[in-house]
Amino acid sequence: MSLLAVVFIVTGLFFFTGGTIGILRFPDFYSRLHPAGKLDTMGVLMSMTGMALYTVQDFSLAALFTSLKILLIVVFVFITSPTATHAILDAGVRAGLSPWAAPEKGNTK
Repeated sequence: MSLLAVVFIVTGLFFFTGGTIGILRFPDFYSRLHPAGKLDTMGVLMSMTGMALYTVQDFSLAALFTSLKILLIVVFVFITSPTATHAILDAGVRAGLSPWAAPEKGNTK
């Protein structure tokens, strides 16, 4: 069971790392929101599931309640993360941020 928990936590860290790289590498505000929203949510799902599995190994009522609380955090993130990403995107549109456009071929400026 603890090996499965470690696999989930490492997988979550992989998604967090991918999201961080995406935020740093993408060119504009709108494309950076995609890894921030998608990979962050998946990273939370995987890492928190691993933590819940690790906690429930004690087979006590307190450990079960702690694991259920961790899973409720996951549900909360799944509800709020897309909403927050949409609100941030809407704020960018209202602020007048224009999407990134690739430079024309032959134009090196």
